[in-house]
Amino acid sequence: MQVVKTLIVDSHPIFLKGVESVLKEINNPKIELIASAKNGKEAVRYFSTQAVDLLITDLNLPEIDGMGVLEYVRQGNKDIRAIVLTMYDHPKFIRAAFKAGVDGYILKNKEEKELEECIQQVMLGGKTFMGAGVHVNRVPTLRRKATSTTRYQNADGFIKRHSLTKRELEILQLISQALSNKEIGKTLYISDQTVSVHRKNIMRKLGVSNTAGLIKVAYDHSLI
Repeated sequence: MQVVKTLIVDSHPIFLKGVESVLKEINNPKIELIASAKNGKEAVRYFSTQAVDLLITDLNLPEIDGMGVLEYVRQGNKDIRAIVLTMYDHPKFIRAAFKAGVDGYILKNKEEKELEECIQQVMLGGKTFMGAGVHVNRVPTLRRKATSTTRYQNADGFIKRHSLTKRELEILQLISQALSNKEIGKTLYISDQTVSVHRKNIMRKLGVSNTAGLIKVAYDHSLI
């Protein structure tokens, strides 16, 4: 029977314990939990010292966010399978995660059986898995949508209130497309170090600490 060496990353200790309990009940494949990390920095350290077959990670993490962890994994070892387990259900997050190389994407508010199914599809079937409620395109709702004029006015007010420059807005929009600092730099003909400085300034101005937070704020205020 295949044994899958697994690393879990989530910033909530009680949730981590719950996932560990679910993994212990899975028999096919057999899960060997090698570590649980509470932030992205811890996770990256484990990859340098441990052999990992499967990564299960949230996107919203301290130190290094989930996207950063995924990017690190894909640069270092393309054989590691990765599953995102998160509350972020917006298509922009989902598309960004799959672009970053995840094999499965499931939501925290679904049944625990879905995690087992996802692991089986990813590890045994070599397939990509999207759980219930996971869509790469926006699902229409019955709520009345704001007019384009209203959206632009709201966005313009938010930009002025937080003193976002034109360049920062350009970079924020490219970040929402899951581009790395290097890719953004090539697009805008600036260095990736300059992009990094802009990214930190944007985070400071918007009061967020990671890429997931940036994308959420940008979407909520019609910037993307």
